[in-house]
Amino acid sequence: MNHSTSRRTFLTTAGTAVAASAIAPAFLNATDKAGSKLAIVGEGDFVYECHHDWGDVPDSIKWEDTHGTAVDSEGLIYITHRSKSKTVCDAIVVFDRDGKCVRSFGKEHHGAGHGVDIRRDGGEEFLYLSCVRKGYFCKTTLKGEEVWRKEFPVESGKYDGKKTPFAPTNICFSPDGGFYMADGYGSHFIHQYDKDDNWVRTWGGEGTEPGKMRTPHGLWLDDRGDGEPEIAVCDRANARLQYFSLDGKLTRIVDGLAFPADIDIQGDVLLCPDLHARITLFDKNNKVITHLGYDENWTKEVLADNFKLRSQPKRFQAGRFIHPHDACFDHEGNIIVAEWIPTGRLTFLKKV
Repeated sequence: MNHSTSRRTFLTTAGTAVAASAIAPAFLNATDKAGSKLAIVGEGDFVYECHHDWGDVPDSIKWEDTHGTAVDSEGLIYITHRSKSKTVCDAIVVFDRDGKCVRSFGKEHHGAGHGVDIRRDGGEEFLYLSCVRKGYFCKTTLKGEEVWRKEFPVESGKYDGKKTPFAPTNICFSPDGGFYMADGYGSHFIHQYDKDDNWVRTWGGEGTEPGKMRTPHGLWLDDRGDGEPEIAVCDRANARLQYFSLDGKLTRIVDGLAFPADIDIQGDVLLCPDLHARITLFDKNNKVITHLGYDENWTKEVLADNFKLRSQPKRFQAGRFIHPHDACFDHEGNIIVAEWIPTGRLTFLKKV
């Protein structure tokens, strides 16, 4: 995967791979412009300053449950959130590299903002939005003008009208111009579409056996290896990544994750935000490079009492995550993290 091809920006520009090397302390001290200490996470070639509560959110938006992250070719950062406010507000907020709000849009997606992905099509970039609570996914311009909207694929034969739940969580792109959609919060299927946006096939469904899934929440095209590209799926409640061929055949399983939420890839590095309080970086062979922000005791605290801590910001700790729901690289190798927290929370991990 080239340097600027991340999970949310499917472009064809040149770049360089990133590799892991020597080990450094997992937590150091840094100083921001105001003179206060910043927590540092990571090790070796993957060390980051933690800028928590990043982003200047407009007063007009009731900022809640930040969910999706994406970066366009100009480096603008797109964040989806899922507000429960009775006052309708924009579901997508766009920030520049410094965290200044550039624009916001998407009142029609209020309360449903979830996955967001970006791809160039015919010389123009488009957003692909997954709107879980409203049961649809759509393609829009970078300013929110809708190109098309789709609900469950009737052609798959997997849905009995509204009786069978359909709640799409994320989309990834195939090399031929098509895409794959995960019905992560609905019926646990992966649906494939061709370059003309027509349904091709469906696989998966709920279960624990290989090839079945429990909350296939995020997914991405993984072409880091020397063989054929594969679709990597975050089988979240089964605590694993499942890999499939482009036509939906199971190829391999990566175990040892906790609650994987999504994927981004830059160079040889796979980034996986884990809803259980950490972010993991994997190398080309899916060996762990480092866990960002991980501490076993902190994770136990986060998960205690039915995730009570997520609603208690005064207990948050610098350099620790609560519920990373999505994360992606920007073009410089920094990481933007969105967490599933009632007040919303973005963290900008500046690469040191």
